[in-house]
Amino acid sequence: MQANQNPADDVLLELKNVSMFFGKVTALSDVSLQIRKGEIHSVIGPNGAGKTVMMNCINGVYRPQKGQVCFQGQIINHARPHERARLGIARTFQKVEVFGGMTVLDNIRLGRHIHMKSGILSGAVYKGKTAREEIEHRKFIEEQIIDLLEIEHIRNKPVGMLPYGLQKRVELGRALALEPKLLILDEPLAGLNLEEVEDMARFILDINEEKHWQVTCLLVEHDMGVVMDLSDRVFVLNFGNMIMDGTPAEVQSNPDVIKAYLGEEDLYATRA
Repeated sequence: MQANQNPADDVLLELKNVSMFFGKVTALSDVSLQIRKGEIHSVIGPNGAGKTVMMNCINGVYRPQKGQVCFQGQIINHARPHERARLGIARTFQKVEVFGGMTVLDNIRLGRHIHMKSGILSGAVYKGKTAREEIEHRKFIEEQIIDLLEIEHIRNKPVGMLPYGLQKRVELGRALALEPKLLILDEPLAGLNLEEVEDMARFILDINEEKHWQVTCLLVEHDMGVVMDLSDRVFVLNFGNMIMDGTPAEVQSNPDVIKAYLGEEDLYATRA
C-alpha cells in the first residue's frame, strides 16, 4: 500500500483504549488498534482472550464501557449493527449463520438490502424502476460474487442441504453483497478440511487484492500457518490485554507471543 501525505487518511478502523467488562470479568482492557485501508490484519489468541468480544465491539453487538471505536475517522460507539453495516462494516461468524430453507442466491441477495432504493409501495409492484433495480442487483451477485466464490453449480439449491464448507462460502457471499469497506472474518477456516482451507484462503486474498473488491479484512483465526501467510499485520491478545501488534515476522520471533500462545514448538507445526 502506498503511503498518503497524511498517514491518518489510511486508517480505516481505530480502537482507542477500548475496555469491556462483564461483571467482575475484564474481557478487554485498554485495547488500542489501527487497521489501515487495504490490509489483512489478523487477531490471534487462545480461547477466552477476548477476540470475539473485540469483534462484537467493532460491529455493534456490544458497546464498550470505556474507549472509542472509530470508523473512517467517525466515532461509532452508539451506532447499531445495521447502521455500521450501512457505513461499510460486514461480518461472518464462527458458526455459520445462514437461512437453510432458502436458496444460495436468495441468501446472498439478503446482503443487498442496504443498497435497495425502492420503497414498500413500489416494491409491491414488480415493474419499472423496481424491476430494473432487482435485475441490477441480481447481475452484480451472479457476475461478481457467485463467480468469485465458484458456487454457480449450487446457486439454486437450498443452503441447508449443502456441505458445511459450501455453507461457509454462502455466508461469505452474503457479507460481500454489502460491498463492505471492512470485512470481519471470524474464524472462517473453522471446521474445514485441507482443500476447503486452501480455497477459503484464496478467496480471502482475492477479496483483498482484486481491483473490483480491494476490501480491508480483519481476520480472527486459529490456523497460524494461514494467518502468517495472509496477514500484513497480526494483533495478539491475551486475557483481554494486547501483547503486541506487528508484522508476521515480528510476531513469530516475539518470545512473549511464543510463550503465551504458540508454545515452544514451531508455530507452523500444529493447528490450534
